[in-house]
Amino acid sequence: MAMVDEPLYPIAVLIDELKNDDIQLRLNSIRRLSTIARALGEERTRKELIPFLSENNDDDDEVLLAMAEELGVFIPYVGGVEHAHVLLPPLETLCTVEETCVRDKAVESLCRIGSQMRESDLVDWYIPLVKRLAAGEWFTARVSACGLFHIAYPSAPDILKTELRSIYTQLCQDDMPMVRRSAASNLGKFAATVEPAHLKTDIMSIFEDLTQDDQDSVRLLAVEGCAALGKLLEPQDCVAHILPVIVNFSQDKSWRVRYMVANQLYELCEAVGPEPTRMDLVPAYVRLLRDNEAEVRIAAAGKVTKFCRILNPELAIQHILPCVKELSSDSSQHVRSALASVIMGMAPVLGKDATIEQLLPIFLSLLKDEFPDVRLNIISKLDQVNQVIGIDLLSQSLLPAIVELAEDRHWRVRLAIIEYIPLLASQLGVGFFDDKLGALCMQWLQDKVYSIRDAAANNLKRLAEEFGPEWAMQHIIPQVLEMINNPHYLYRMTILRAISLLAPVMGSEITCSRLLPVVINASKDRVPNIKFNVAKVLQSLIPIVDQSMVEKTIRPCLVELTEDPDVDVRFFATQAIQSIDHVMMSS
Repeated sequence: MAMVDEPLYPIAVLIDELKNDDIQLRLNSIRRLSTIARALGEERTRKELIPFLSENNDDDDEVLLAMAEELGVFIPYVGGVEHAHVLLPPLETLCTVEETCVRDKAVESLCRIGSQMRESDLVDWYIPLVKRLAAGEWFTARVSACGLFHIAYPSAPDILKTELRSIYTQLCQDDMPMVRRSAASNLGKFAATVEPAHLKTDIMSIFEDLTQDDQDSVRLLAVEGCAALGKLLEPQDCVAHILPVIVNFSQDKSWRVRYMVANQLYELCEAVGPEPTRMDLVPAYVRLLRDNEAEVRIAAAGKVTKFCRILNPELAIQHILPCVKELSSDSSQHVRSALASVIMGMAPVLGKDATIEQLLPIFLSLLKDEFPDVRLNIISKLDQVNQVIGIDLLSQSLLPAIVELAEDRHWRVRLAIIEYIPLLASQLGVGFFDDKLGALCMQWLQDKVYSIRDAAANNLKRLAEEFGPEWAMQHIIPQVLEMINNPHYLYRMTILRAISLLAPVMGSEITCSRLLPVVINASKDRVPNIKFNVAKVLQSLIPIVDQSMVEKTIRPCLVELTEDPDVDVRFFATQAIQSIDHVMMSS
């Protein structure tokens, strides 16, 4: 082994491993390419390693994917930007393989390398590569070529630019739908690099061809092009060329195309400007909100607030609100859920009167929806309505529904209500809270679901922070401490959790006089889980109570627990004692 010339050894191992039957060895070898390139040095990497990789026709897609990824960051290992072109041949080969994810990664790496290459090298090496791929016999090469034009075009001389535009036009008219799809999805990137004069002529004619393609998969990608091109064109050109296309697409025979329009409509409105939006796109949007396909209605409903922001309130009330009312009782729960997630945002747009008259009834109907997701989406955005209509109205109309949801059979709905309670409490004020919601907060501590009990304990802490220790002392602490005698150990554990959370808020005095005795008492519990949780709680109380209390009350209790028959109890008690010793040492 010592006789082997050292620099040759890594490449020999690499070659052996790359030809190994075990895919894992081949993968490891590819992932170590940068290490091997460093060992070989720049010149030998260019002359030996890269040609070897170009010839290596591994049939496993995972290996090829790893190779495409590695080569994208390989410029430093071949001697910097001036030698970057040597990386193009192996990536060109990878651009023609059948597996889509390998081709996509190879295109991504080629774009990364091309964006760093010198202008002269792009003309000499990169543009010929794009032309070769675009003329490839197999469709995979042509699909890959579409993703490289935006890198090749800017540095090309005028003659080549004309040629590249004409090649792209041919790709948009290719016999294979996959090639046309790739050309349609990359059109926006390519158009961004084309000069304004050619944008109106060449690119717009390409775009118009794609919008009339017989394959819906090509047309729906052209919808994305609408928004990208709209941002590049002057507003008047946008209205002349893009707006008619959007309106046609919103009535396309394929629901997938209509779905894409519904998804992209807000961006399209931004592209064409406010006036055409009011004139042409409002009717198109209303059609999408009433589409016979649920998927299209879902996409349109999810954009309702964003769309209303572009319009003035009168237009929104006149055209969009009637559709919203229909959608709130839509036959598809997913449509109602999409609407519920955004409808609250309409309140600030429409103003107080319209919200009270028109939106509140819709909120209430969605709050009583049979599907939990719909109810959840409304609850989580209640604060947006409160800012508009004020807490009095909110509490009169929505509070009964909230109280009902607090006992909802779906635990996620109960959880959402709990998380909303502190915000509601701060808005309602202490008097209102005590009357209506206080009992609920205690009730949740004895819920069947752990997540609810845990959230309820956190909720009590946040309420104590909101209303202050005196209020908590009157309204929370007595009820919480009463529950420590619950016959079920899981509920007793929840109370210990609540005590550990409340103690920092309540301060040293109340902790020592009211909370600590309850915890000490719980250390005599017959259930080991309670006892080791007592040890954890005592550890959390050490920084809160004063030193004498630690020595007089906490340490003796923990020492007793260190002799418990249960191993976990002993472990946590010992950990807590170490914590006391650490505090003593540092003070």
